[in-house]
Amino acid sequence: MNGEAQIQALEQRVSGLISSEPDVFLVEVRIKPTNNIKVFIDGDQGVSIEKLVQYNRRLYRQLEEENLYPNGDFSLEVSSPGLDEPLKLHRQYLKNIGRFVEVTDKEDAKKEGKLISATEADIVIEETTGKGKKMEIVQHTISFANIKTTKIQIKF
Repeated sequence: MNGEAQIQALEQRVSGLISSEPDVFLVEVRIKPTNNIKVFIDGDQGVSIEKLVQYNRRLYRQLEEENLYPNGDFSLEVSSPGLDEPLKLHRQYLKNIGRFVEVTDKEDAKKEGKLISATEADIVIEETTGKGKKMEIVQHTISFANIKTTKIQIKF
């Protein structure tokens, strides 16, 4: 089974595991050449560590029982995407409305601002420039087709 087929098989298994919880969704499955499997699961209100542990145990058991990797030659990590992972799905954008993001477009130009809204076609971020009387707030509408990556920014 090639890498893409393995990923699809794992995505089907994970979708089956989370199907009873409509607010939880699969973000991505990655498999390294060393059979290190990383599964990223998120939720509209986040996902608890306890839930991730349950998914990990059930998926691990399935993979062992089905002998998908002979001799148990694999490792499995199930987690939520960390802040260093870019947003990939529309649901992640909706979940993060109100947070600060850095958007890199296809020409590698970057814009930072507060995520105001997300439709099926684009997002709106609000950028604040200057201080005091010179402060200016500008809204940018960015098409999903033009987005290379979007990452959450932590502001203190």
